[in-house]
Amino acid sequence: MEKAGSKSGIRLFFEKVSAFLDRKGIVISGRLYGIDAMSAMAQGLFCSLLIGTIINTIGTQTGLAFLNEIGKFASEMSGPAMAIAIGCALKCPPLVLFSLAAVGHSANKLGGAGGPLAVLVIAIIAAEIGKAISKETKIDILVTPLVTIFTGVGVSALIAPAIGVAANSVGEVIMWATEQQPFIMGILVSVIVGIVLTLPISSAAICAALGLTGLAGGAALAGCCANMVGFAVISFRENRWGGLVSQGLGTSMLQMGNIVRNPKIWIPAILASAVTGPISTVIFRLEMNGPSVASGMGTCGLVGPIGVYTGWIDDI
Repeated sequence: MEKAGSKSGIRLFFEKVSAFLDRKGIVISGRLYGIDAMSAMAQGLFCSLLIGTIINTIGTQTGLAFLNEIGKFASEMSGPAMAIAIGCALKCPPLVLFSLAAVGHSANKLGGAGGPLAVLVIAIIAAEIGKAISKETKIDILVTPLVTIFTGVGVSALIAPAIGVAANSVGEVIMWATEQQPFIMGILVSVIVGIVLTLPISSAAICAALGLTGLAGGAALAGCCANMVGFAVISFRENRWGGLVSQGLGTSMLQMGNIVRNPKIWIPAILASAVTGPISTVIFRLEMNGPSVASGMGTCGLVGPIGVYTGWIDDI
């Protein structure tokens, strides 16, 4: 009887927890955190670091110093932008969402080269805890920001440096391996990142989290470009110029529905990325010396090529 009562108590506890999470809109989901939040983070990264880099490059080439200042300001806001974007994906209440700016800044700064990955992990933790406490007290305007910021910054201090080191180490291994075996790694990096680009996962965020630059970054860019341009070209008869622009300068992710229905249409793009990868690493020795996030952008807004070009300019 005592054991049955204990089981009943545990069941009741979990039912209450489940009801609380439902009421707060907290959904523990791999898809939500690994796909939706990461994709949103990539958009935040694009709207800060990437756009800032592009503006800065234009300023450098035109000699307009005020553009360099604008680019610098935009780039420095990458941490807050990523965290707020993640908060939007998690449908955070306003006070939680705005508090994530401080969380993103701390996670990105303490995470070093692996800052984007640290922001992803820590912003999710802070956002969900903030959602849990939101509107639970009569002084919500004080409690919610305090809890969200203290949680986020505290967790940043504890784990962001370790996340940064781990992510950077993985990226360095990939880049080192690409330098040692440019042909094989050129194929692997190009194909894998190209596939990730087309899947509903953010290749840009992954490249940024791993700090993927140099020869490996060039291979990643080649794979992304092969998928984007490949799908834009092979679907031109059906989608015409609108499809060419939306896929060639937007994203090949638009083809996911067709890929699910007929996976064979992906084969040409994958084979193309297997060719462009080693061409990039062995023949042209194409290196991404711009921001690592550009390695996973492909031809989206021409961010990838601009990233390579930016690196060339910096090396001159």
